Amino acid sequence: MTNPSTPAPDLLAWASRVLGARPAVRDVSHPRENSRVFQLDLPGDVRFYLKISPKAVMYERETLALRHAAPALGAGGAPQLRASSADHLALLLTAVPGRPLEQWTLTPAEEARAHRRSGVLLARLHAAGDLSGPRRAEAEQALQAAADGADRHLRAAGDRLTAPEQKLVRSLAEQLRTLPPLPLAYIHGDAWERNLMWSRTQQRAGWIDFERSRFATAVQDFVRMACTTWADRPDLRAACLQGYGRDLTAEEQHALKGLAALDAVSCLAWGPAHDDPDVTARGRRTLDRLMAGVAA
Repeated sequence: MTNPSTPAPDLLAWASRVLGARPAVRDVSHPRENSRVFQLDLPGDVRFYLKISPKAVMYERETLALRHAAPALGAGGAPQLRASSADHLALLLTAVPGRPLEQWTLTPAEEARAHRRSGVLLARLHAAGDLSGPRRAEAEQALQAAADGADRHLRAAGDRLTAPEQKLVRSLAEQLRTLPPLPLAYIHGDAWERNLMWSRTQQRAGWIDFERSRFATAVQDFVRMACTTWADRPDLRAACLQGYGRDLTAEEQHALKGLAALDAVSCLAWGPAHDDPDVTARGRRTLDRLMAGVAA
């Protein structure tokens, strides 16, 4: 079943009431089943986005992030939450300048500038959450929770992994349980070039899509980039961490290797099941690199 290309009439009426005018609507959803995002344009080149979360937990996470943590990123560093509707799992968001970094063709110097700025923003986000009470407990258990998912992902991936590959993944997952306490943070949860906005005219970066934000170990926010862009561009890894203000510790680097293995298996389970060759290829490439002894 495909998603409607326009919002439901009552949802559009709600957005129109909030904005004070009926906008022109364009479907800008990602090409996947559970993505529903609409661009809302008003006269005077004023733009908003209407995002419908696929799950209540994602709506709750993004709402929390945009209300309490994302403002620390500063003007243009993240969307502003204009309004939300729990009945529709809908968020009405301001636009972030620019377009996703993956859509740009930039010089290496410009790419490094964008990644450096992304690291600055992640450092602000990581420090923005209130790590007290149950939130600290959630963050402290994050690596354990990740390791607990290994067998489930391996079963889903089935024979797409060889026996030696399965053994490596299980070993790396178990090592996540034995690491000493790592720096904790309020993480974006889906930090990579698809969600990193870049304005070439303003030379400014911003993060979007906070539906996977949560309290966890800080290193968990670097998994997506380690398994994609950084694999071929260590200069961009260095630029991002320079902006972040520190390099990863040896223990965090070890954790990143285990987390990359889990991401690879997840990709090899999810990609074929959803006919997504890009996700499948990402998982296969990461696993091949780990089998060859190349660190994440």
